[in-house]
Amino acid sequence: MAKDWVALAKEVNSNGMALYKKAPGTMGAFSKLAAAATADGALDKKTKELMAVAIAIVDGCEGCIAYHTQAAIKAGATEAEFLETIGVAIEMGGGPATVYGGQALEAYAALSAG
Repeated sequence: MAKDWVALAKEVNSNGMALYKKAPGTMGAFSKLAAAATADGALDKKTKELMAVAIAIVDGCEGCIAYHTQAAIKAGATEAEFLETIGVAIEMGGGPATVYGGQALEAYAALSAG
């Protein structure tokens, strides 16, 4: 059964905001870390978001797949770039990464449609 990736991405964002309100120190620091880590530098934001997608696939984190897929799309990632990212994740993560890689591809299709 297909997941509702749009709803999952919204849930991840909503839950993050709720956590931020209850733990502003920790979440504020994490937010600054995430912004610094994904800012353009020697690697651009799109590349960094695709790296995050690959890590999310290998770790099997569906919420992370939704969040970073959405961010990669916003940064301009194409389906071809996304498919290569999934390929690297499968190389590094083996069989389980094929399951989450398929889910990531489904997430890309759902989140890039809107």
